[in-house]
Amino acid sequence: MIGRKLKDRYEVQEHLGDGSTATVYKALDTRLNRTVALKVLLPHVRESTRKRFFQEATAAAQLNHPNIMAIYDIAEEDDYQFLVVEFVEGVPLSNYIPSAPETVIDLGIQMARALGYAHARYIIHRDVKPANIKVTPDGVVKIMDLGLALPREAKRVTAEGMVIGTPAYLSPEQAQGHTLDHRTDIYSLGVVLYEMSTGHLPFDADEIPALLLQQVRQPPPPPRLIKPDLPVELERIILRTLEKNPVRRFPNADALAQALETVLSAPKRQTDNSNQVKPNEATLPEGKPVMRRDKPLIRVLLADDHVMIRRMLASFLESRDEFVIVGEASDGDGALRETISLLPDVLLLDLNMPGKGGLEILPQVRAEAPNVKVLVLTGRDEDWYIMRAMRAGAHGYVLKSGDENELMDSIIKVTQGHMVLGQGVAERIVTGMIGGGTQKGLDVTERQVLLFVAAGFDNTEIAQRLQLSQTSIIETLAQAVNKLGASDRHSAALMALRQGFISLDELHDL
Repeated sequence: MIGRKLKDRYEVQEHLGDGSTATVYKALDTRLNRTVALKVLLPHVRESTRKRFFQEATAAAQLNHPNIMAIYDIAEEDDYQFLVVEFVEGVPLSNYIPSAPETVIDLGIQMARALGYAHARYIIHRDVKPANIKVTPDGVVKIMDLGLALPREAKRVTAEGMVIGTPAYLSPEQAQGHTLDHRTDIYSLGVVLYEMSTGHLPFDADEIPALLLQQVRQPPPPPRLIKPDLPVELERIILRTLEKNPVRRFPNADALAQALETVLSAPKRQTDNSNQVKPNEATLPEGKPVMRRDKPLIRVLLADDHVMIRRMLASFLESRDEFVIVGEASDGDGALRETISLLPDVLLLDLNMPGKGGLEILPQVRAEAPNVKVLVLTGRDEDWYIMRAMRAGAHGYVLKSGDENELMDSIIKVTQGHMVLGQGVAERIVTGMIGGGTQKGLDVTERQVLLFVAAGFDNTEIAQRLQLSQTSIIETLAQAVNKLGASDRHSAALMALRQGFISLDELHDL
């Protein structure tokens, strides 16, 4: 192609790059003596792609905005079908990741205004991402590629429900193949602003299905967790653009631009330690709680080995304005690591997980993250589990059999400093059922000995397992039998099992 003149007018000078559907060249428009870019459609593309290429380019050619790459011509010669577009000198927006807040706001305003202009003419971009945006040496944004732009009156040429776009920047409705409106671009621009502000994408996964699921279900981590000095107002704007429900986003791109302009024009505040958001605190510079639709934002970490349970919990909590899911874990080690790293307001902790369970990590969580409230959410209602969890420092104990409203209220009360016992748990404590109504519970050694008795081990084998003398085993057994009011070692083990001091799961693990 180099040196060839298409339509006896466009002289190809340089190869600029390749995409999935087209190759781009730098060319000279010999008639007007100006440099242009040629976007040449690849010959192997499907007919539906070819139709969309020209249909959407025709609509985009109607746009005339300083921040949108101009389309000059649509042409065809021999087997070549191509667009003639504005040649933009500059660097990709990716060169501005990350950037100072002032730069994010300045470029964000330009991008929002350009999209607002297109939306007002019923053009939806559908593929807003850094690779499709350039910044000129004068700092002017150019939205480069409207190859997926969708005019309102266009006849659909893609299958209903087909997902088109770049997964990391897709809106939830786009990821699900739903009908789109202009607010899909607002979400994608929010992803770009998040990445420019923090240097990280709000959602990231090795597999596309997992990434799409995050876009649909998982709220983004607040940007100030990554960039604590980010202006609170900018964080709130970004999080609003990333609302899962389009109704909660900015009503249009111009409103987003206006919000960004307000941040840019606001007087800079003095920053000191009292004004900085600490990992486990959310405050405005004036010391007021960060509000999300007039309700305090509660940051929750979910720890449960069942993916579907985590998904349901995340879906329910994110539908409420007062909660944000900052992370998830599927085992005890992960829960401990994420808790120390993210310092959520509340750790929603299951007890039975692979590797270390919730009971094992609870003391370490309380020691290393003392400000994190731990709410146990489990299906285990045995006395022993309840006792161990509360003694290990849990701030609440709620059963999975409870309803969603009980869970929501429990999380809120825990953050307010209350001890929370779910329905069915409080009654057991109040009526003295825990510990079988006795004044004395079993200590750790007594419980371990009775566990081995229930598993069928004799005293010699128990002594070897626990590395204790047989005399100590006999004395420990006698104390346990006395505490439980049992007649012998076997009845004591059975009573311990019934009263929840030991569990069937523990027997299976021996």
